[in-house]
Amino acid sequence: MLVLHDYFRSSAGYRVRIALNLKGVDHVRHEVPLLENAQRSPEHLARNPQGLVPALEANGMVLTQSLAILDWLDARHPEPRLIPAAPDARAAALARAMVVGMDVHPINNLRVMRYLEQQLGADAAARSAWTAHWMTEGFTALEAMARALPHGGPFLGGEAPDVSDCFLVPQLFNARRFSVPLDGFPLLLRAEAAALAHPAFAAAHPDRVAPGA
Repeated sequence: MLVLHDYFRSSAGYRVRIALNLKGVDHVRHEVPLLENAQRSPEHLARNPQGLVPALEANGMVLTQSLAILDWLDARHPEPRLIPAAPDARAAALARAMVVGMDVHPINNLRVMRYLEQQLGADAAARSAWTAHWMTEGFTALEAMARALPHGGPFLGGEAPDVSDCFLVPQLFNARRFSVPLDGFPLLLRAEAAALAHPAFAAAHPDRVAPGA
């Protein structure tokens, strides 16, 4: 049985929950309360020296980094495939995912927000403006990439979700938490609506896995 060490509102953890659900892979969750700094505990640092979530215990090893975990899941559980096999489609899907996973999320996560507040003295308004700026910039690029897709959707992956949908949906959830305007991104919202109607995405939603839910 796989064990997912996760926090219910972690974007990266949310991506992995979606992927596990899409592939129907049995697993159990272990909640790592980030606001209590449980990710910095000796127990968790032994799993993931970065002190981040998610961490997936599998086959006697611990996998970290959400994109690496999704790639491993594709290799171990090929259907449904999330990262296309064809080189051109693979590169395009990974590029879409990386807009979120490498350019938007890393500079808006909890540890960055804490640094802005505690080390740089940024107040709540400044931190919100920071978050909204980088999310909006990323979504603007991703919307343009969606317009250029050769298929008719509804997902970024076409008729079925791919890795970029797994990354998009959690980031839009975060955007709403920070009141980021989203009306200018109709294709992203269309993909999100299709995803949230899918049982695998619905079951992974933070409201469904929150402690006490």
